[in-house]
Amino acid sequence: MAKSEGKVVGSKNKAWVISVDMGYGHQRAAYPLKDIAYDRIITANSDKIITPKEKRTWLWFQSIYESMSKIDSFPIIGKTLRAAFEKIESISPYYPFRDLSKPNFGSLYMHRLIKKGFLKSLVEFTEEKKELPFVSTFFAPALAASHVDVSDVYCVVTDTDINRVWVPENPKSEKLYYLTPTEHSTKRLIAYGVPRENIFFTGFPLPKENMGEDLSILKKDLGERLANLDPNKIYFGRLKEVIKKQIPGAYKKNSKRPLTLTFVVGGAGAQRKIGAAILRSLKGKIIRHDIRVNLIAGTRVEIEEFFKSIVEELGLKKELGKYVNIFCSLDKKSHFSGFNQILRTTDVLWTKPSELVFYAALGIPLILTPPIGPHEILNQKWILRMGSGLSQEDPEFTNEWLFEWIEKGILAESAWEGFTEAPRFGTYNIEKVIFSKDKSKVKFRY
Repeated sequence: MAKSEGKVVGSKNKAWVISVDMGYGHQRAAYPLKDIAYDRIITANSDKIITPKEKRTWLWFQSIYESMSKIDSFPIIGKTLRAAFEKIESISPYYPFRDLSKPNFGSLYMHRLIKKGFLKSLVEFTEEKKELPFVSTFFAPALAASHVDVSDVYCVVTDTDINRVWVPENPKSEKLYYLTPTEHSTKRLIAYGVPRENIFFTGFPLPKENMGEDLSILKKDLGERLANLDPNKIYFGRLKEVIKKQIPGAYKKNSKRPLTLTFVVGGAGAQRKIGAAILRSLKGKIIRHDIRVNLIAGTRVEIEEFFKSIVEELGLKKELGKYVNIFCSLDKKSHFSGFNQILRTTDVLWTKPSELVFYAALGIPLILTPPIGPHEILNQKWILRMGSGLSQEDPEFTNEWLFEWIEKGILAESAWEGFTEAPRFGTYNIEKVIFSKDKSKVKFRY
């Protein structure tokens, strides 16, 4: 159990944990907090307590999100639509650092909805246990709770940078705590007018089952992973003593499992064609058992069927379930649980620069698909600067550049940079803040 200034963070400490079903990001951030969730993690746009009128508003928001993700499939009007969406979602340039506290259009519109009763049913439901902290991984529920003076409200920031819409109209007059994944997002909130004492740089909430509070799980998995990512011991040769000191007893000279690439399709399914190109390129190496490929279809059965058709087309059916795995779940909870287990034996994670950029902290190198929208552009910038992610080359030639990166130890270096540089104790830090009586004395681990 984690201790927070004399108070044990265990089964007796519970909070309202709120998320939304829009893609995977906000629910992925909530999943690691399941141990502290009172009764269940509430999905604000689909839970049984939400009124039909509020659900219709949420459906409108979700349609915008999915349209943004699929926009490139409309070649004629795609550029025009993208420009319009990106203007709404745009994030002001970070420099020069300046006062950005004035509400923008999105912020004013959101607060207008809240004042008209949007999310009223959710906030009223949580009043039955008003002594519990209110923790949301999406801004709207947190703003709604703060607006009616719920006393202990926390908003978990899920990207490296955020729009002004995450903050109240008058941030200094409402008591709302923010739990941020990066120092960059912390400073952005200050620019938006949030008092510094209401912001806590915790790191993104990562799954405990992939870490262990003493990092024993993470280090064991990393030791196995480095053996596959650095077969020629190029990177290990340079940092042998440092690696052995950081993960004593965990480093393996040779892995007991095959080199494993995991490719993730986003919530709207826009990256499925990249997955197909990867399979085509790696067909020969899959047949020779030089690599195992996991294709993550999320909860989208149509994407699972698409991948199965590609596997059959390429004559890889006999490898299915062994050196080609397609993972699809019926619900998000099962998806996160299964995906976290898959990550333990993943050597390379190929994904869009979503919230999964923070998973580099697990010592997994990232290959990034092109970003969609301002948030992903900034997430990509953050992870590339850290050195724990690389932009994809042409997927059609994955069999060439991927193995060149491995032979040169490039991906081993990315894995190590993520492990040593990215914040990894977000879940534990968040619990400390929420359940601490004196938040100014909380000591964080990164």
